[in-house]
Amino acid sequence: MPSLRDVLNKINSVKKTKQITKAMNMVASAKLRNAQNRIERFRPYADKFYDMLGDLAKGADASVHPLLEVRETIKATCIVLITSDRGLCGSFNYSLIAMALHLAKKLAAEGKTVKFICVGKKARDAVRKSPYEMLSNHADMMNSFDFSLASKLGQEVIGGYLDGAFDEVQLVFGQFVSIARQVSTTKAILPLSSAGEEETAAAGPKTDYIYEPSVEGLLAELLPRFINVQLYRGLLDTSASEHAARMRAMDNATRACDDMVGALTLAYNKARQATITRELMDIVGGAEALKG
Repeated sequence: MPSLRDVLNKINSVKKTKQITKAMNMVASAKLRNAQNRIERFRPYADKFYDMLGDLAKGADASVHPLLEVRETIKATCIVLITSDRGLCGSFNYSLIAMALHLAKKLAAEGKTVKFICVGKKARDAVRKSPYEMLSNHADMMNSFDFSLASKLGQEVIGGYLDGAFDEVQLVFGQFVSIARQVSTTKAILPLSSAGEEETAAAGPKTDYIYEPSVEGLLAELLPRFINVQLYRGLLDTSASEHAARMRAMDNATRACDDMVGALTLAYNKARQATITRELMDIVGGAEALKG
């Protein structure tokens, strides 16, 4: 049985750990409010953008813009993987990485070359250990980012697609549903004809619109922005999901500390009681010996 001092040191250590996890929970909660507000404000704009572009792409010839063309043979696929820079958020990053690597393995089995663009330290570190090529990585940016990061990613994605470095692009990110639920999601963003069809089918029947200037002119202006909007939405969703997952993980850790303190306190009381019993027995034994 451990000594009283050892048990007391463990209790103090667990209490200090509880203070840390409770503080991290409060920090994650504060950051979550800001991230949740950002994604909730951006979603209506993104959804309307999807609706409008889906209507435009549906009535346009695929030859009017190279981003609408579906190539007959898909030789290479680029996966844009978005994770957090920091850990301590449960299985959030693991789920995203596992989904991306499973998708890469499936594509490689079909004979396609898989390349990665990584956002976040966890994504970068995981892909470095994998057999797949990493085109670029953007670490230490998820804590504070704006639309310029999405624009930079969009330029890389569009440039690689137009240059023929890859023939399709898949986005893997954490979709923020609620504080209690974050879903690892895969979304095709290039070629845009397939992405537009998915959004149109999900949204249901559309109203016919008349556009000025021409549909072709609008597509040339809006298609690159559409890529940036999807990437920015993925960044915002992942950021909110990260803070929600960390808040939940730290809450679980705080409760686990309470359970450990309770168990250690019980062990401390038992050890203390055993020590007192032994001392009493020694005193009684000594008194009996003196009487004899």
